[in-house]
Amino acid sequence: MSANLLKDLIKQAEQLTPDEQLQLATYLVDKARAAYPAAKPRRKWAEIRGIARPSLFGEDAQAWVSRTRREGDERREQQLRRQT
Repeated sequence: MSANLLKDLIKQAEQLTPDEQLQLATYLVDKARAAYPAAKPRRKWAEIRGIARPSLFGEDAQAWVSRTRREGDERREQQLRRQT
């Protein structure tokens, strides 16, 4: 669409009554929504909470958190030692 056509449409819309402007806006929004595919509904965390139980990994959840934090700290310390 050319910029001039859009400007003309805007000028014409300004001449409409507020009710007519709302009708036009509703029509344009509905038409634009129909052009986009419907988004998949996002899952809520409450729905998936507990699916991957710690027992699937063979260790307690808190033990896993503590171990991965410790391993990350050790990796960062090793990288700092290499840089100096």
